[in-house]
Amino acid sequence: MTLDPQGTVIALFLAFCRIGGCMMILPGFSSARMPMQIRLFVSVALSIAILPLIWDVLYPLATTDPLNLAKVIISESMIGIMFGMIARFYVIGLQFAGSALSTAISFTGPAGQDILEDTSESQLTNLLTFAGLMILFILDFHHIVFKQLVESYISMPVGQLVSSQKMLITLTNTLSASFMIVLRLVSPFLVFGLLFNVAVGMINKLAPQIPVYFISTPYALMGGLFLLYLGIAAMLRQFADGFIPVFVSF
Repeated sequence: MTLDPQGTVIALFLAFCRIGGCMMILPGFSSARMPMQIRLFVSVALSIAILPLIWDVLYPLATTDPLNLAKVIISESMIGIMFGMIARFYVIGLQFAGSALSTAISFTGPAGQDILEDTSESQLTNLLTFAGLMILFILDFHHIVFKQLVESYISMPVGQLVSSQKMLITLTNTLSASFMIVLRLVSPFLVFGLLFNVAVGMINKLAPQIPVYFISTPYALMGGLFLLYLGIAAMLRQFADGFIPVFVSF
């Protein structure tokens, strides 16, 4: 370390820019239910913890001219936001899976309050999103994110502006991988909804005098919930197993 208080504070702030940008969007920590003070304190604590590891990288930049320092602050914040968005896009995929699942099994009741955010979501979406995020926290996904942030100082050196093309490619690859995982999770329910509606349509053609569509929704819902009961453990396991390859590969 050094006896330069100003340089120490600026170096700590540079570490905070990358950590704080990630924490601002990271799933769970960026929830509307998480008080902003706790989010700030956790970001500062993490910045203090990793500062000795990257001191030799940050301190020389902390003593440069203000214009160069402003560029470094913007670049560090963008890198942190990009890491947070990678994890957030993956979790948003599970939210999309819950919406598609609810539609496939005719679970179209009035939306309720989201458990994590200040939005309205269906009960099944809330269940899947909260359960998936809880599984990720149990498996210490945030430790993986923080480890990748520390290692990113090698692959993305401080002071170099991040290429917007590289960031867009990274986020696009994340969305593509998340969509494939979501499609694999929801595919049994999509097949169930398709086959059920085809069967109901055939019954309606055979007996047009019976209002089959008015009485089919409870059966579709019952079958879909039973299928969810049988497969929710495997769904959450596949979702958790797919996080590390998606995040570490980029």
